[in-house]
Amino acid sequence: MTGEGKDWSFTSHVGEDLRGVDLSGANLRRAILDRADLEGADLSGADLRNASMRDANLMKAALDGADLRGARMVKARLGLSNMQGARLDGTDMRGIRGKYAVWKDANWWDSIMDESLTKALSKKWPKN
Repeated sequence: MTGEGKDWSFTSHVGEDLRGVDLSGANLRRAILDRADLEGADLSGADLRNASMRDANLMKAALDGADLRGARMVKARLGLSNMQGARLDGTDMRGIRGKYAVWKDANWWDSIMDESLTKALSKKWPKN
């Protein structure tokens, strides 16, 4: 069962174990997922606008095509995750670890992130 049609907007899942959950296409606007374990979760195409994912584990998560505009992902772990085609306008990504994520066609340059990650991403995933 996919997450399409699932509405988790304005809900709190702080610190929850959500490993491998399928929330593809789900509405997660303003959801609070701080410190949640979302390793391997499918969030592809999900609406995560203004969601909070501080210190969340998003290792190996699918975020391709997700709308993350205005989301707060401070210190989230994004290693080996798929950010392909994600909307990142104004997303706060300071302190994240995501050097080994797939950033193809994601507008990472419109997000707020540490200079060290910006430099690493500009080499591998240059602005179109």
